[in-house]
Amino acid sequence: MVSYETIREWSLRFGRAYANSLKRRRPKPGDKWFLDEVFVRIRGKLNYLWRAVDQHGNVLDVLIQSRRNPKAAKRFFRKLLKGLCYVLRVIVTDILGAYGTAKREILPGVEHRQSRYLNNRCEVSHQPTRRRECHMRRFKSVRQAQQFLSTHTRIHNHFQLRRHRLSASEYRAARNHAFSTWRDAAGAPLAG
Repeated sequence: MVSYETIREWSLRFGRAYANSLKRRRPKPGDKWFLDEVFVRIRGKLNYLWRAVDQHGNVLDVLIQSRRNPKAAKRFFRKLLKGLCYVLRVIVTDILGAYGTAKREILPGVEHRQSRYLNNRCEVSHQPTRRRECHMRRFKSVRQAQQFLSTHTRIHNHFQLRRHRLSASEYRAARNHAFSTWRDAAGAPLAG
């Protein structure tokens, strides 16, 4: 019998290592990024969850901050650009002015598209977080939320195979590849 507490302890102990291993193995992200922020209540206090998604729907990174100003946007951009080995082509954001200020200082040569509706790809990626906010599954602290979301998004990216774009045989092959990579990253023996 495995309890929820056992699974929580397991994810705290091993989740980050598995997520980092999967991040090293992931293919190069796309050159078009969709950025968005959404408010999250943690213990009654309003915080903002910043999220970046590439054009393929893979979540690049998340960051929880207490503000939604240019300083917070710059911090998020710096976190995203750390270790980036290719040229970013386009960023798509909503009409928040903080993005424009941060983009002018940190990414001056990148095209910036601002619209209310262009970044729906990023808006959809917030749904699992919203489900997590339901009663009795709320985040307990900013640190716990940041740790959970950083780990969860990397593992979720690995198993998100966009089934609607694959034939049945392609999907089975992609799923088998995802599980073999997971076994390799987690150090689990392959079942025969």
